[in-house]
Amino acid sequence: MKTLFLLRHAKSDWADHTLPDCDRPLNQRGRRDAPRMGRLLQELGLVPDLIVSSTAVRAMKTARYVAKHSGFDGPLHEEPSLYSERIDAYLRVVRSLDDPTSRALLVGHNPTMQMLIETLAGRLERMPTAALARLDLPLDRWSQVGAGCGRLAGIWRPRDLEVD
Repeated sequence: MKTLFLLRHAKSDWADHTLPDCDRPLNQRGRRDAPRMGRLLQELGLVPDLIVSSTAVRAMKTARYVAKHSGFDGPLHEEPSLYSERIDAYLRVVRSLDDPTSRALLVGHNPTMQMLIETLAGRLERMPTAALARLDLPLDRWSQVGAGCGRLAGIWRPRDLEVD
């Protein structure tokens, strides 16, 4: 059994319009919500074995906050292809994960996060910033991941969580 967590990056800051999209930082709400999602993973006993993030600043910062506040103690892996809006790029990353990894967390972007949930679990779900989805995949190997292979086991959105 494999568990795939999908986390959309937390809310980004649009104040500096001269920054390229990939360099946008988190805004105040993003800096609040990302640690909350990390604490949620810890509280639920679902700390991932591996975190792979888009190289966009907002995604990497989200991943760092989640790692710190969940108790994750492994290295963060940066994956440039997760900055893409192409679902095949995300599927390639998932299929290339090492099989000893049971729980993997991808930190990325919409609309690809929503498309990936729909592809793997057959459910259309809204993924606002900092939303976290859990997909249970009854597979032995990550290379077996494909359309309809999983079940959406949970989805958490920051606005639905209790205020810390």
